[in-house]
Amino acid sequence: MNPPRILLIGKNGQLGWELQHTLATLGQVICVGRKELDLADADAIRKQIRTAAPNIVVNAAAYTAVDRAESEPDLAMKINGAAPGIIAGEAKQLGALLIHFSTDYIFDGTKTSPYVEADTPNPLNVYGRTKLAGEQAIQQAGARHLIFRLCWVYSLRGANFLLTIMRLAREREKLRVVRDQIGSPTWSRTIAEATASVLKQVLAAGNTDEFNGAYHLCASGATSWHGFAKSIVSWMPEADRKCKEIEAITTLEYPTPAKRPACSVLSCEKAKRTFGLQLPDWEESLKQVFDQP
Repeated sequence: MNPPRILLIGKNGQLGWELQHTLATLGQVICVGRKELDLADADAIRKQIRTAAPNIVVNAAAYTAVDRAESEPDLAMKINGAAPGIIAGEAKQLGALLIHFSTDYIFDGTKTSPYVEADTPNPLNVYGRTKLAGEQAIQQAGARHLIFRLCWVYSLRGANFLLTIMRLAREREKLRVVRDQIGSPTWSRTIAEATASVLKQVLAAGNTDEFNGAYHLCASGATSWHGFAKSIVSWMPEADRKCKEIEAITTLEYPTPAKRPACSVLSCEKAKRTFGLQLPDWEESLKQVFDQP
């Protein structure tokens, strides 16, 4: 069997950057970023996919500015809601598989146990609503698809909580971080490695719909933003940080334009059962990030 042609959309994002490396072992990877493809342009999406004629499309691009989405709902919906449906429609025409990434923010955070894939979504903000719309558009298009819902993604690239806390810890003696929002911080590299593992299994199984659907994919364990921040600062070299104290505050003390779920921990049992996947504990992954040369 010839190696598949894989179209990776979002090559420069924190996940896309890692996927460039993990997918390269599986086939010919065609990588496009924002400069090559504007996901708000439906015609450009169609042209790109038809030109590339891939066997697999991996969409790692999204509008991820959660708070800014509140003031840019139309743009967020074009990129997160409409574009995935267009991609899925083109994938269906080609008989291609679509891998797409969604979010824990499609849930409202009121559940006291980890969310499973069958739980009813109820997003609290524009970002969550647009990501849910993207999932629904993919399902309605009828393409073969895998949707991975992620939680609190971070890396040493782009804009994310890890880099924000590291910057602030160098600048300030005291930080104030929310303690009553709970999730599972997940390193983008572990997501990319898991995605490649799944794709390898799907390719081995052949052209089949049996894996279609949504899967939760995030680190084991859970913490608050405050707990995550404390762990980040603890791993920073003392000479590289000014921060001496991290105060735990409530969501009410730190108002943001977008409302966030109080607890969006995801159960990853379905991914473990189907693909044998279990991502490392969030603290173990964070240590690996700091242990890199």
